[in-house]
Amino acid sequence: MIKAESHASSVSAIDLIMSYKDDCERQGLSPGTIERYISAVRSMNRYLDEKNLDILCTENDTLVGYLDHLHREMQLRQRTIRHNFAALSSFYDFLEYKGLVDKNPVTSIRKRYLRKRHKNNDEGQERKLISIKEMTDLINSTIDIRDKAILALLAKTGIRRNELITLDVDDIDFVEQKIILKPTAKRTNRTVFFDDETAFIFHRWLRTRETRNKKRSPALFLNPDGTRMMRHAVYDVVVRAAQRVGLHNPNSDRMKDHFSPHCCRHWFTTHLRRAGMPREFIQELRGDVRREAIDIYDHIDKKELRESYLAHIPQLGI
Repeated sequence: MIKAESHASSVSAIDLIMSYKDDCERQGLSPGTIERYISAVRSMNRYLDEKNLDILCTENDTLVGYLDHLHREMQLRQRTIRHNFAALSSFYDFLEYKGLVDKNPVTSIRKRYLRKRHKNNDEGQERKLISIKEMTDLINSTIDIRDKAILALLAKTGIRRNELITLDVDDIDFVEQKIILKPTAKRTNRTVFFDDETAFIFHRWLRTRETRNKKRSPALFLNPDGTRMMRHAVYDVVVRAAQRVGLHNPNSDRMKDHFSPHCCRHWFTTHLRRAGMPREFIQELRGDVRREAIDIYDHIDKKELRESYLAHIPQLGI
């Protein structure tokens, strides 16, 4: 597995991981993706340390042992394990590129044990969809104003978790009640709107935020220590609230029994459609890529889009 004997003694695993992090940044990966990849590699490195194994000497048997460890001892879901091994594969691709290993050992493990056996064409339909009343209960049951603002924003705009955590206070325009999202590869339109209900909660959160922002962070949503919130923290906010009102069952293996941040995007899309909003307007608000050649000539007026949004977004009484 090792390309040269000297590498094992001259380069520490920590140094390799930090070099890999720099490489991820050069590739232009998002901060959230880099954080998840580095976390997955560090987790495996801790496992290897406990067994006195070198990260450059990883063979099939070692990876199978780590796979069993994630399954049986850590009791991670199959989807989470697939994500972890995707990160490990990226890391060993980097080591192969640097000439530190002969080949990526993760590829064969992913192909044999982590490949999806079939594509579920109804997967989108199985995602949990809650009613307008249930969304109202979910948000109104949340006491902390930061968490309430997060839930309201996810539901009322349909933005993704990564888009939410990268928001700064200056990205919000309270005059036109719109938000300019940071550019990402997944999104075309970066302008989303919010209504009076959301604006009211935003103002309440911003007043509280002033007392928590000891580090003078520009981030819209902060951790208790004043740092920017990350993906896992937003996930915890949503899941805790959903579990509190009986909308999330952590012990079930069925997707429709789980309520995650992405379910808010599903709720946003579905209820706008049910309210009669034109399909192309929903696609614009979601930031979906325009797939038809003629679509690039269909310029949607932002004023008309905002008026349609305000006419169709469900009112929750929050």
